[in-house]
Amino acid sequence: MTDLPTPLVSTAWLADNLGAPDLVILDCTTVQEETPDGSYAFVPGRASYDDAHIPGAVFCDVLGTLGDKDDPRPLMMPKAGAFKEAMEALGVGDNSAVVVYDRGIGSWAARVWWSLKTYGFDEAAVLDGGFKKWTAEARPVSGEAPEIKPASFTPRYRPERIVSKDEVHKIIEEGGATLVHSLSLKEFTGEAAPMPRAGRIKGSINAPASSLVDPETGVYLSKDKLAAHFDAAGARKSDRVITYCGGGVAACNNALALAVLGFDDIAVYDGSLAEWTADPDAPMETG
Repeated sequence: MTDLPTPLVSTAWLADNLGAPDLVILDCTTVQEETPDGSYAFVPGRASYDDAHIPGAVFCDVLGTLGDKDDPRPLMMPKAGAFKEAMEALGVGDNSAVVVYDRGIGSWAARVWWSLKTYGFDEAAVLDGGFKKWTAEARPVSGEAPEIKPASFTPRYRPERIVSKDEVHKIIEEGGATLVHSLSLKEFTGEAAPMPRAGRIKGSINAPASSLVDPETGVYLSKDKLAAHFDAAGARKSDRVITYCGGGVAACNNALALAVLGFDDIAVYDGSLAEWTADPDAPMETG
């Protein structure tokens, strides 16, 4: 089996291992588009994939296939059977080694990585620097979709990796975990308010996922700089860390960075602010 470094893998490693029989590469690109009313929406990045992708990569429609279609909340973790079906359709099996990437700062790739971890699959890594670094290094790209190999995936759900709204309420009342708001400082304070209610979940700290990578290269910061980022925010106040954002995507990028630093007890509040702000009684803070 391919010896896959985790949770991050370099472009050099991927280039050296292209074509490995058990390697599955997933292009998880999702793009933000402006809507007629001036707001924005996320859409699958299939057009970008069709134009050019890492050779052998399979397009992963995160929005279309990796959300619970029976849940009105956006992009909630799919049930085990649906996740199994989605992974097998992508060619991911129990004996695969999986590398995921996107064309942004890694948050969509991190969402897929976290979903795999949640269902008991550990042989997965996010490509450090993503497609941006890959192309900046003039590495090969392709416009051809590969043939997907038959695969058998066994989901092994780890409930401790996902927390519910009720669990967040309990943390607010009793402690036992640090709540990490993964969006911008302006959204944390309530100065910017893209959600129905402004601000943050009561008692949480702010560690923006947008600050995890070098804006020029797209590469994650060094461990020392990542540690300084989370330490300044106060992420080590307790052993257990719960990340959240608007809809559970940027939160997965923070979960990835914390895993890089060796944090063991990490979970994502899957409903995040999309769910929390819809409840007028759910406590929030501003300022």
